[in-house]
Amino acid sequence: MSLQTVLLTLSVCFSTFSSSLSPRPSSAKKSGCFKVNTCKCIMKDGSGVINLKAMGDAGGFLGHLKPVSAENMPANAEVLLSFSPCQPFSQPEDLTGAGCTNIAACLIVRYHRLDRYISRCISYGRHEGNEFHYNDTQKTLSVSYFAQDEQPLTVVHYHCNPNQSTSVIRDQRLSTQEPLRIWVESPCACPNACTMGDLGLGTIFLIILSLSAAAYFILGSCALRPFRSSNGVQISPEHSVWCMICYLCTERRPARQHYRHDAL
Repeated sequence: MSLQTVLLTLSVCFSTFSSSLSPRPSSAKKSGCFKVNTCKCIMKDGSGVINLKAMGDAGGFLGHLKPVSAENMPANAEVLLSFSPCQPFSQPEDLTGAGCTNIAACLIVRYHRLDRYISRCISYGRHEGNEFHYNDTQKTLSVSYFAQDEQPLTVVHYHCNPNQSTSVIRDQRLSTQEPLRIWVESPCACPNACTMGDLGLGTIFLIILSLSAAAYFILGSCALRPFRSSNGVQISPEHSVWCMICYLCTERRPARQHYRHDAL
């Protein structure tokens, strides 16, 4: 075997070994969004959280009684869409139709007949069991909402648009062959853009309570004195420590003023 052949063989082996040790591109593995609950998903690449709760208005709606164009509809009929990305809602009981309670999307078909409107509610999906699919190339989160069938009734495409100030429905399409499709432009579809939407009053209260309790136990550990009693070892507050802290806080400022006065 010649020297050139040996060197060629070693170079091939070294390149194969180094390629096996070198980190492979994991974009295909880490792309996507991991569903946490019906309103939130975490990006697999660690870029942040997408929160659907922050997209709705005060009532939770992203579109409420919004007109939708439909195929093969009579001239005396109109279709209105109501959609909530996170908060379930129910339609009034006086509307005809079944299954319009605790839903994510519904269509209200309104007929004008005999000088009055006849409205019918059609459920178009619920939050429970919805599925998340993220397209990293288009920066779009697609969420499918189901009812009782395996096929989704509504598919909403949330597109990340940081230049958009609010979440708006850009387009919707309703046909008899496909599910209802809604395209949304929202800054909250970008990872970590609207994470503060999860902080409610209860969460803020718990944070303040936890910090206060931690501060109390840390400072109170210096002010508790153990003593023995008939019931065992107990601890009681050391009043002198708290009084000393209050005394130092009240006397520190006048002392500095007196020192400055003497210096002058």
